[in-house]
Amino acid sequence: MLSSALPHRAGVGFKPEHFSAMLVEPQPVGFLEIHAENYMGAGGPPHAQLRKLREDYALSVHGVGLSIGSMQPLDGDHLARLKALCDRYQPESFSEHLAWSTHDGVFLNDLLPLPYTEETLARVADHVDEVQATLGRQMLLENPATYLLFEESTIEETAFLAEIVRRTGCGLLLDVNNVFVAATNHNLDPDAYISRFPLEAVREIHLSGHSETVDDLGAPLLIDSHDTPVKDPVWALYEKVLGQIGPVASLIEWDNDVPAWPVLRKEAAAAQRMLDTAARMRAA
Repeated sequence: MLSSALPHRAGVGFKPEHFSAMLVEPQPVGFLEIHAENYMGAGGPPHAQLRKLREDYALSVHGVGLSIGSMQPLDGDHLARLKALCDRYQPESFSEHLAWSTHDGVFLNDLLPLPYTEETLARVADHVDEVQATLGRQMLLENPATYLLFEESTIEETAFLAEIVRRTGCGLLLDVNNVFVAATNHNLDPDAYISRFPLEAVREIHLSGHSETVDDLGAPLLIDSHDTPVKDPVWALYEKVLGQIGPVASLIEWDNDVPAWPVLRKEAAAAQRMLDTAARMRAA
């Protein structure tokens, strides 16, 4: 089984509006990430652009539609299209979300939370096994941004993820912004969450912006909106993570209100400086 092998550098999520700017000269980013579902057609401009970029960049394929957390079987057609995409481009990494998004053939266009129970654990592990066996490669599972907790949950999220890793051999994608968002929404300590996270399984990190509002009771509510620069508390949490595990492939996610290429490149450069610092500290 192929393991995730992204370079330990800062990357960005590729957006078609940046294609021309990226061709002008080599760009100082370590890898590109695409959403798998945007490239499941047979051809056209998306594949023409991706073929060109693949010549120069490592590639991370990030799924948003497998519904790993669903209690129903995985969609075989969707999984087959995903395999065809990975066979075609041989990405250095594939990842998906610890969430569900389909029910009875209906796609809900959202990444929905799930209760952490023994039943859910067994189902998610089965789905991860199926994905890895089909793709012939290790997949990474991403921790979610959440806005509610389930009374029926009997397993802490970090322990749930650690057990999935133990049972399946998958890796983890640590979304630092998701940690901060969920901890704030649930009045928890993000540093304590990180201290319990199975960091030894982390193969990629996500960084993004979030929106700030309040709930009906006036309490702070953060939304994982991917439409702003990375916020200072998220940078600080990221720095602590790197201090513990050293440099690891780190992606800037900016999916809404997408800025001009120089703005996105500047965010990646900030992450790269922190990665370089972490590398120097590990070498000292």
